[in-house]
Amino acid sequence: MSLTPLDIHNKEFRKAFRGYEEQEVDEFLDLVVQEYERLYKENIDLKEALAAKDSNIGQYKDLEDTLKKTLVVAQKTADDMKESAVREAEVIIGEARLKAEQIIQDAGEKVRTALLDYENIRKQSQEFKVRFRALLKSQLDLIEESVDESTLAEKQVAAGQDFVIQD
Repeated sequence: MSLTPLDIHNKEFRKAFRGYEEQEVDEFLDLVVQEYERLYKENIDLKEALAAKDSNIGQYKDLEDTLKKTLVVAQKTADDMKESAVREAEVIIGEARLKAEQIIQDAGEKVRTALLDYENIRKQSQEFKVRFRALLKSQLDLIEESVDESTLAEKQVAAGQDFVIQD
């Protein structure tokens, strides 16, 4: 059974022949009621404050759990992003290597083509020189023949002979 200030206030005692003085008992009971009422209210206030604190603690525990979960998710996300970045970097490096190899192959092919072109041009140049020398030589031979014939014709004219032009 729970005792309230009202229970103390309404309590009546039976009168006895050699009992306590009623007014003194009533005054003391009034003091007890006041003190008990103050303590009772204080107890209720403390219980409410404790309940509020318990509620706050529950909220803080929920917040702590949420923060822990958030940190775990953030760490996992960071790890995933790091792994993704590493994979992406590896892919980029692989692609760059393939492009570099292709560029090197293309450059090598261009060098080979340029060397073949150079060699063809060099051969054509040599052929041209040979042909041009042959042309020049034949022209010089013709000029020399013409000079020889002119000289012969001049000698014949000088000697008074008819000269014959040979074809």
